[in-house]
Amino acid sequence: MNLSSMLKERAAAGRPIRVGQIGAGKFGTMFLSQVRLTPGMHLAGLADLMPARARQRLTGVGWPSEQIEACTLGDALEAGRTFVTDDALSLIVSPDIDVVIEATGDPATGIRLAQAAIAHGKHIVMVNVEADALAGPLLARRAREAGVIYSLAWGDQPALICEQVDWARACGFSVVAAGKGTRYHPSYHQSTPDTVWDILMQYLPIQDRSHINPKMFNSFLDGTKSGIEMTAVSNATGLVPQSGGLRFPPASRFELAEVLKPRSEGGALEKKGVTEVVSSLYRDGKDVPHHLAMGTYVVVESESQYAAQCFIEYNCLQDRSGRYAALYRPTHMIGLELGISVASVALRGEPTGAPVCFNSDVVATAKRALRKGEILDGEGGFTVWGRQVPAPVSLAEGYLPLGLASDVKLTSDIAEGQALRWSDVAIDDDDDAVKVRREMEAAFAGVRPAGPSGSDTMGMPLR
Repeated sequence: MNLSSMLKERAAAGRPIRVGQIGAGKFGTMFLSQVRLTPGMHLAGLADLMPARARQRLTGVGWPSEQIEACTLGDALEAGRTFVTDDALSLIVSPDIDVVIEATGDPATGIRLAQAAIAHGKHIVMVNVEADALAGPLLARRAREAGVIYSLAWGDQPALICEQVDWARACGFSVVAAGKGTRYHPSYHQSTPDTVWDILMQYLPIQDRSHINPKMFNSFLDGTKSGIEMTAVSNATGLVPQSGGLRFPPASRFELAEVLKPRSEGGALEKKGVTEVVSSLYRDGKDVPHHLAMGTYVVVESESQYAAQCFIEYNCLQDRSGRYAALYRPTHMIGLELGISVASVALRGEPTGAPVCFNSDVVATAKRALRKGEILDGEGGFTVWGRQVPAPVSLAEGYLPLGLASDVKLTSDIAEGQALRWSDVAIDDDDDAVKVRREMEAAFAGVRPAGPSGSDTMGMPLR
């Protein structure tokens, strides 16, 4: 609770945290709007494939023109300005950059840049949760071995969920379930960039579609983003996926403890210690009142009967039995909050969530019947969506990670709803992302899944 004071001290000493950001999309632009206003933090460099667009976005969120005029990185560091470039590596290799923010959204790019940052001794804040879901456990291990910090991005829901899980455990509670809310209906698994507008316009009237990436938005609707984010949470907390993946039970924020408990006790969960996403829609299409569509939650229990009584006395959103209680955050502010991660890794030496195990995976699943010879188009596209599965199942079945299901050709016919396997596609074994993923699978194949406390199921600490 003292990050702001620590930042002010750095500002007063003339030693701000020097940040290099890669990617100026929606998340990145939200951070740009706040980093300029944060004492003790200096965005020294911004890399984007389209530097002119990056400058437009800086201007659009209030940056004065003289601060982003063309200059070298050295000039930017000396004069407190910002160097804008299309060369991400120029920021990573600079000895004057403290923290790298990877916000490209492309899993292969994220893996490549994260490895480069680690090799050059840079802390990395991984906004790119797609890359984390594909190879985060290995990247985090490499960062620890190199003496730098790999961190999930505060403001994005996975990091916020990790904080709630940590809070619960630090209070002595057992975590029954943790996750987020979203707008979900089973039919959305077939949603494509062409049909996404029909769904969006039901609840989010958009006047100007020019700033909307329909493929990106579709990944939130078709279940993919939920699978990716809950995979990140599982691997960072030791919580596990349910055997059938996410079930998306409808629940209001006041019903969390009632719904998110084991089925044997009247809830919707397969077991305790899992991730789950609640829907803001009932299966008949009606809205859930007081839903949690933009928020996060944790459901806890205590062995203490006294604590259970306190749940009731202090209106802790308990279930009817009083055994379980819920804590929720109603919304998240995405890139506006990212400075918490930057400050935490640079000033405290702590990530705001980081993979500690390989409990969960997200696998490519056919949206429709697919034919041999078709080209897969990845997250949010027309061909596949991402389903969360337990990592041991993914490895045993040879399932294809969603992050590698783009621009690859099918070598088999696939039925609608079927999970794809590595053997179903023509994979380039020389691709760097493929190599890293294969290395991660080999590194974790013999490691037992972590249990809810972050230890493995036999109680042995993870290494």
